[in-house]
Amino acid sequence: MTPPIADSTRRVLLAVFDNEHDILAAAKALRARGITILESFTPYAVHGLDKALGQRPSRLPLVCLLFGLSGAAAKLWFQVWTSAGSWPLNVGGKPLASVPAFVPVTFEITVLFAGLGTVATFLLRSRLWPGRKAAVVHQRVTDDGFGLLLHQDNAAFDVRAIEALCRAHHASVIEERVEVLS
Repeated sequence: MTPPIADSTRRVLLAVFDNEHDILAAAKALRARGITILESFTPYAVHGLDKALGQRPSRLPLVCLLFGLSGAAAKLWFQVWTSAGSWPLNVGGKPLASVPAFVPVTFEITVLFAGLGTVATFLLRSRLWPGRKAAVVHQRVTDDGFGLLLHQDNAAFDVRAIEALCRAHHASVIEERVEVLS
């Protein structure tokens, strides 16, 4: 009989595979059985794994667009304000708020805001800040292994059947763990 688990813990099953084809097939089979996959660990991006895990498309491109548009709007406003309002100078008979003259600088600021804003959003969303220690789930997943972290979220989770399914997809390591949630 399994001992009772406190509310601040969760039971997980870690399966480590040797190549990307095995983890892809295992992820599809596990999702087909209704198993909750908490996380995947790969040494490089595996094509199709996000779909196999049922992940939604990233909203990072939208964030990039919003930062770029805000940068362009801010720079256009600043140039019009400085050229036409704050310190008007008539250069070569051009209108004071000549938007075509502002395009190169506005483009550069758009790219700068989009790049910096996207990187900052990614780091904050991923909780990657200086000094943070990464939690290594298994040593192989930091080198050449491909790992799946499965959540044992209900009593119907049959550990032996899931282990057999993972071994059928050539899992080299299978470990059952109890994680303490912080």
